[in-house]
Amino acid sequence: MHICVWGGSYWTGSVTAETVGGSLPQYHVDKQFADRRYKVQSARTYFYLNEATCERNMEVFQNCLHAVAGATYGTGITAIKLTALGRPQLLLQLSEVIMRARTLASEIMGGKGNVIGQHLTLEELDKRLFEAGIKDTKKFLEKVTKDSQGVIHLFPWSGLLDENSELSDSFRVPCLKEGRMVRLLSQLSKKEEEMFRNMVHRLNTLVQTAKDLDVRIMIDAEQTYFQPAISRLTLELMQKYNTEKAIVFNTYQCYLKETLNEVKTDLNQAKRQKFYFGAKLVRGAYIDQERARAAALGYADPTNPSYEATTETYHQTLTECLTRIKQLKDQGDVCSKIGIMVASHNEDTVRFALSQMKEIGISPEDKVICFGQLLGMCDFITFPLGQAGYSAYKYIPYGPVNEVLPYLSRRAMENKGVLKKLAKEKTLLRKELIRRILRGQFFYKPNGNYTPV
Repeated sequence: MHICVWGGSYWTGSVTAETVGGSLPQYHVDKQFADRRYKVQSARTYFYLNEATCERNMEVFQNCLHAVAGATYGTGITAIKLTALGRPQLLLQLSEVIMRARTLASEIMGGKGNVIGQHLTLEELDKRLFEAGIKDTKKFLEKVTKDSQGVIHLFPWSGLLDENSELSDSFRVPCLKEGRMVRLLSQLSKKEEEMFRNMVHRLNTLVQTAKDLDVRIMIDAEQTYFQPAISRLTLELMQKYNTEKAIVFNTYQCYLKETLNEVKTDLNQAKRQKFYFGAKLVRGAYIDQERARAAALGYADPTNPSYEATTETYHQTLTECLTRIKQLKDQGDVCSKIGIMVASHNEDTVRFALSQMKEIGISPEDKVICFGQLLGMCDFITFPLGQAGYSAYKYIPYGPVNEVLPYLSRRAMENKGVLKKLAKEKTLLRKELIRRILRGQFFYKPNGNYTPV
């Protein structure tokens, strides 16, 4: 059983980060999109009211974790939204800082890509900064994340989960263009620092609860202007809690052009820092809003141009994950160091996943790939998967009935393809009913070998 919970989200105000790396309108507040429900039907949106509301959301999430633990005994999954646990404005600011940090990292690497793939030594980094005339780098270099292969991150991202550290002190970085150390995030007020630490505390509390109960927890993906912060926090949670098995999963929306590159980078980080990697692959829920916002604010559309392109991204990303799992098997390593949920109602995508598993050499018994569909939808996909020995989950909205039912109705109205699948499911049920009547098998229980979908 897979249970999903939603929480509150709201943002206002302005980004106060120092302008480094050019204009980033994607991470600026715009009144036209102040209501984040605009053009969004298939994802739940609440509004931030106060810290007490966030505390109540955390309690609902904890109740959900206990409900899953009691029903599934170590196989259950819970999905949560990070924007329910604190003021989303802080995630917006952090996302802009992260993207500016990526720009600076690219400059330091000479435009050759991200740091983790370059195997840059700390000595080489120190030399580059010295040649650029940047002084006072000692504290910065002491905090650089590295291993025996070189630098992994230029910035101490793990400090984000430290409930005692100040957020505004974490982002003093070298700027080659200006030849000096600069602060990417302006000084936050004591109230803002407290609010961010509260968010981190709630997040740590939930993941620790999930680990204690042996329940996996998936952090839902949200809009691209929040996602850099959400993904970074989730990866750091993986490093902290995924030491023996994949407890924390990140969500990747395949309608985004950069999804494959993001997954490759995160897989590399998991390998270098030796933690278990968990990912849920989805097509995505915010594409209409993303396109409208990009056009209105004048930045590049982050989404794929067509449904077919999104499918291609999904399949490429899944293949990359399966290939990495096979490499672990071939090396005699623990293949469960990578865990993937294929969350899709698309029959072709499920067929593709099954064929790739067979071709690459990953069996259902490896228990590293699972499948998920909404409760009440596409049972003709879910049940045969389970009967054939694959891990199959039903995504169950958890919360008050008056809040959950409108969400499900919006999902059905929005996804006409799912409605067509419901018609197909009714046809299949009708055929099976007729078959049982003609053969006198009213209480027939199927058994044997099955080919899903």
